[in-house]
Amino acid sequence: MDQEEIKTKLKAILRSASSLIDVIKALYAEDTYFIGKYGSFKLLAQKYNMLVDEIVKTGIDVALLSYFKTENMKGSGDTVWPIQKEIIDDVFTNLKLMVSILESKLDVRESEIEEFKDFFKSNLRKSIFDIPENEKHIQNAIESLLIGKGMNKGFDYDREVGRVKVSSKEVIPDFVIFRMNLAIEVKIVKEKNRIGPVIDEINADIMSYSEKYTKVLFIVYDLGFIRDEDEFVSGFNKKEGIVCIIIKH
Repeated sequence: MDQEEIKTKLKAILRSASSLIDVIKALYAEDTYFIGKYGSFKLLAQKYNMLVDEIVKTGIDVALLSYFKTENMKGSGDTVWPIQKEIIDDVFTNLKLMVSILESKLDVRESEIEEFKDFFKSNLRKSIFDIPENEKHIQNAIESLLIGKGMNKGFDYDREVGRVKVSSKEVIPDFVIFRMNLAIEVKIVKEKNRIGPVIDEINADIMSYSEKYTKVLFIVYDLGFIRDEDEFVSGFNKKEGIVCIIIKH
């Protein structure tokens, strides 16, 4: 199997793993309990094992991934629901790890972050109708866009979580995209004398967030005071793992 064939196969496995994750998310999202809710535990474990087998064929090390002994699992009628759910939880965790491994091999995260950057550059301004008074106004618009993109809070992203402590200071990113280990931070420039402080804040945030997150996306919402956008972002975008964009109102 040549490299191109391996890449094609890994992409197919990644799609299948992502589909299984979506199935489990839908199961978790069902807010009513009914007998048999977690009855698909054995089938999900079998499907997961099949994906692990396919990855092994490509020569990728799967030592970090678990393998479920489904032949020893009883049927849903002979397994109490907490055990069923525990198995599904383990499958879900391993699927997330599998996706992370595959994305690393395929460099998917880099392209996804670029897509996020382009997505916000194309849509954020159109989502803000009035002049924003503060960063929360912009954060609300970003969350609406994430939801419109089909992302689920608590699973795909979260807001104002992921506390990072550096020395005696604690910082919390505005958003965290779990799968990409990406922090998103919003800044607003409402007047000319805010440009310098915003630059200082971004530099400080870079030092803090880089302790925990592999990528940080800074969204600077400008009300018309940043004259040279390229000069503003160039210094930040030269830093590894940092992406900075300016959205003009």
